[in-house]
Amino acid sequence: MDSFNYKEGKLFAEDVSIDQIAQKVGTPAYIYSKATILDHFNKIKNSYAELNTIICYSVKACGNINILKILAENGSGFDIVSGGELFRAQKAKGDMKKVVYAGVGKTDEEIIAALKAGIGYFNIESEAELENLIALAEKTGKQTKAALRVNPDVDPQTHTFITTGKKETKFGVDIERAQSIFEQYAGKSKFVNLCAIHVHLGSGGKTIAPYCQAVEKILPLIDSLREKGFTIEALDLGGGYGADYQSDTVPSAAQYAEGIVPLLKDKDLTLILEPGKSIIANAGILLTKVLYLKQSGKKKFVIVDAGMNDLIRPPLYDAFHFIWPAKVDEKYANVKRTEEIGLKGLESVDVVGPICEASDFFAKDRAIPPVNRNDLLAIFTAGAYGFTMASNYNARPTPPEVLVDGKNFKVIRKRQTYEDMITLEK
Repeated sequence: MDSFNYKEGKLFAEDVSIDQIAQKVGTPAYIYSKATILDHFNKIKNSYAELNTIICYSVKACGNINILKILAENGSGFDIVSGGELFRAQKAKGDMKKVVYAGVGKTDEEIIAALKAGIGYFNIESEAELENLIALAEKTGKQTKAALRVNPDVDPQTHTFITTGKKETKFGVDIERAQSIFEQYAGKSKFVNLCAIHVHLGSGGKTIAPYCQAVEKILPLIDSLREKGFTIEALDLGGGYGADYQSDTVPSAAQYAEGIVPLLKDKDLTLILEPGKSIIANAGILLTKVLYLKQSGKKKFVIVDAGMNDLIRPPLYDAFHFIWPAKVDEKYANVKRTEEIGLKGLESVDVVGPICEASDFFAKDRAIPPVNRNDLLAIFTAGAYGFTMASNYNARPTPPEVLVDGKNFKVIRKRQTYEDMITLEK
């Protein structure tokens, strides 16, 4: 799952004690494991080696340029959804031909910047966007490729906020409409080559079946388009592949590939994948410190110094994150990461933050070992959509990001100061 493990009851990131990191950078803090990032990336790469595959890491999951550099150096491309993410990919020295640009609301300025950068594909969400891309490409004299985002009307059975492959979402077009779009636009512009199909079901998938079903529904469309003389060179299957927020709850990269690869063999298609959380989620933890213990009626609260501004996934998505002290009796070390832990001596608590909102919580009625003031708690599987969704709500500075590599660690983003927060207001 990851390289965060207990040794004699103390939590380590690879070969570095979490307590050692806390002493240097304080709390709250995001801590990432380089070994975990590369392990997950390489498992995906190896699983799809049988096909001509381009892996485009989803920058929105965790966009620190130091992490992007590691992935770029190991052959990853990037899935971006904004001009800012394009800028990050460029600063990380990413291969622009391995960059795909998705999103329903690309501005003219963002499109022009991506055209000038020479990205691989624009993932097109509508006829209006395609017409605008053609106009801007002609205006700038830049040639590019485009993939039409098609909704296969497949439900990945995940949270409604992160489901994007159903027919009624704001993303993409339905299969029936895709045919007419190719007939209307493909081959009509010397600047924009509409030559690929993009599919993205959403985020947080936990089974292989929806992804296989999507491929099975899209392949007849590709066959039909080719029969009409259109060139379809690539199929972008997007991201959304699950991460183990609880132990052994999602398929492995190899298991996803076992279902998908046989469907695409001999189809003469480049496969593009856009994994985000399946690479970075398990690679990060949010470290926080216990401030107070509070009893209210029958309810016990553990109040910590991290808040929903640091990690919003639990209140936003009702997301589960395993939470465990960074130092425990050895009988509590290395337990299976799940909500149901059958060990004696645990306490049922709500783990909450200091934000002035009732929604500021990380866990409710959660069983954890007894803790005291100033103890450290690790919120696991926080690498994806943790820091990237952080804010300054309640005028709270964003936490630092720390990268561990074997026996060494370094701060890859400094803790924000109060002065940093108001710099742009002066």
